[in-house]
Amino acid sequence: MKNFLLIFSALFILAGCAEKTTGEAAKNPTMTLDYPETKKVDTTDTYFGTVVKDEYRWLEDDNADDTKAWVKAQNEVTFGYLENIPYRDAIRDRYEEIFNYPKLSSPFKAGDYYFFYKNDGLQNQSVIYVQKGLDGEPEVFIDPNAINAEGTTSINLIGISDDNKYVAYARSDGGSDWSKIYVKEIATKRELEDELNWVKFSGAAWYNDGFFYSRYPAPAKGEELSGNNQYHSVYYHKLGDDQSEDKLIYRDDENPNIYHFGGTTEDEKYFILYKQPGTDGFATYVKDLDKDGDFQELFGGYTNKTSAVKHLGGGKMLFLTNIDAPNYRLIEVDVNNPAKENWKEIIPETDNLLQSVSTGGGQLFADYLEKATTRIYRYNYDGTDKRAIELPGLGSAGGFGGKEEDKMLFYSFTSFTYPNTIFKYNVETGKSEQFYKAELKYNPEDYVEKQVTYNSKDGTPVTMFIVHKKGLEMNGQNPTYLYAYGGFNVSLSPSFSTSRLVLLENGGVFAMPNLRGGGEYGEEWHQGGMLLKKQNVFDDFIAAAEYLKKEGYTSAEKLAIAGGSNGGLLVGATMAQRPDLAAVAFPAVGVMDMLRYHKFTVGKGWIPEYGSSEATEADFKNLYGYSPLHNLKEGTEYPATMVTTADHDDRVVPAHSFKFAAKLQEVHAGENPVLIRVAVDAGHGAGKPVSMILDEEADRWAFMFWNTNSPVKYEKD
Repeated sequence: MKNFLLIFSALFILAGCAEKTTGEAAKNPTMTLDYPETKKVDTTDTYFGTVVKDEYRWLEDDNADDTKAWVKAQNEVTFGYLENIPYRDAIRDRYEEIFNYPKLSSPFKAGDYYFFYKNDGLQNQSVIYVQKGLDGEPEVFIDPNAINAEGTTSINLIGISDDNKYVAYARSDGGSDWSKIYVKEIATKRELEDELNWVKFSGAAWYNDGFFYSRYPAPAKGEELSGNNQYHSVYYHKLGDDQSEDKLIYRDDENPNIYHFGGTTEDEKYFILYKQPGTDGFATYVKDLDKDGDFQELFGGYTNKTSAVKHLGGGKMLFLTNIDAPNYRLIEVDVNNPAKENWKEIIPETDNLLQSVSTGGGQLFADYLEKATTRIYRYNYDGTDKRAIELPGLGSAGGFGGKEEDKMLFYSFTSFTYPNTIFKYNVETGKSEQFYKAELKYNPEDYVEKQVTYNSKDGTPVTMFIVHKKGLEMNGQNPTYLYAYGGFNVSLSPSFSTSRLVLLENGGVFAMPNLRGGGEYGEEWHQGGMLLKKQNVFDDFIAAAEYLKKEGYTSAEKLAIAGGSNGGLLVGATMAQRPDLAAVAFPAVGVMDMLRYHKFTVGKGWIPEYGSSEATEADFKNLYGYSPLHNLKEGTEYPATMVTTADHDDRVVPAHSFKFAAKLQEVHAGENPVLIRVAVDAGHGAGKPVSMILDEEADRWAFMFWNTNSPVKYEKD
């Protein structure tokens, strides 16, 4: 399918002043911290007869002066602490050294031209290049760094016109999910006057002399980053028109919380519309563009996921679906006769997850996960002539997309020890050839990556990847970073990270379990960790930590637990339930208030995954039972904690982290630091400038090594 519109596979008063620790304090195992006093306001809610206090609700107002003052004071404490860690600068220097290498994306074709993203090494944002032919001279097409010297503007190409004349791109500032769409002429690099505002979760699906896109109504002033987003609608924009003239294609006035997005088929015969109430399950509709008729429902309800892959002609389409197939299958459906009894199975369901199917060069490319590692198979459109694509090893691969007439496709491969490498694939010969390999200042032969299986609390087997230096002694004294996600059908598979080398070079262990709630083992695995079964995710994570201790990799005194977004929730819930589990906790941009998460920006879209505190008493009790904010206990010694968030995060609004950090500082007993690090002019993570990434990662490793009393070999005299 062409130009698929992107789916989201998504506050305080200062009453006291902070005091920085002194250089002398930094030499001691602990540092004395004076946290800002945070006022408490008598605010309560009642859920099914249960009264719940929310004394830090005022922190939800990110525009209030007292909130901004609180953030400033907290950052002063946090950075005062971090600045006194003696090897912090040395860690950043080493990370910058290994991060500083050219990084390229796979090229993608537009007629005679090829586009690719490239970062020379330390540029804040990757530059978009274009060249005529594979042997042409690359030229800068768009340089975000020239647009914004601070590096907080990110740009993504989101749709190329069928005649390969124009490309639409989205610009986002300060890390926000909000973006603006602009258009450039490819051959001349001429910028058109078109500008589309209040766009979120959208691509550009070209049709005739314009494109389809999705947007929200303009938010109220002051609520751009925290207000409730409603009436997500599909519009058609004709090149040269003002946005006010755009044609409304689809809007559901009776259900304002539903997301609407879609794309055109490669031949531009049909528009495929997806109606999604949240992050799980959607209905699929089709519109015949030649007839300009009404939308026709093909797959109704919101309990399954069925997405278009290819229009074969005559109304016959290929769809990837989990209907009657929790591991997914590929079916052929005639949109003129779509009854289930007329479906034709092209690629049957197997024991492994069929996570995607792409097309290019007249072929299908099926992307499977087998024990959370990639397998790619090539097929004819009718499912015949299955051929395995030989990959460099066990890891993660992706790509193979292109137009019907393309004879050369591209894909990338990576693993924990194999940097992202780009390959050319010749459709006619079926042979792969290395196109680009990154050159780093490290030796991959020094490290080992493995996959183990352990049992969770209820006996369920869970797989986990482990990476460390060869010859590492299993004496329980290795600093270990346990990272996971466990939700929203997201699959965690092997990938390379230069930041992770800082841990591994210093004798550390990286561990990544595939928890329930994720998508690694199909829809049943996902459902095993959502809604009323969410506790399974925390149990899987806790069992992973216990396995690492039992096998001698680490100990509670050397273990750090980490996760972001839904993974931040995971860490927050885990440290509330098992404060003794680890020495360090890193809840990043987490969903911490499970009773009110649905009241901010796009949070209501997570109700299918979590449930709602206002919907049923069962949901309320379940959410209240694990909500990180509501399960911190007075007088408990919690791990050394660094909560991280950003002031422009309009996905998981920073109020979650603000309230959690305030509560944690209130109830925490003991000398472990509990800090919050608030990034300025940054969002949920996408589009973050390299300079900010280097600072954040250095702070994270410094905090971990210091609070696990682990030596760092870069330490300067």
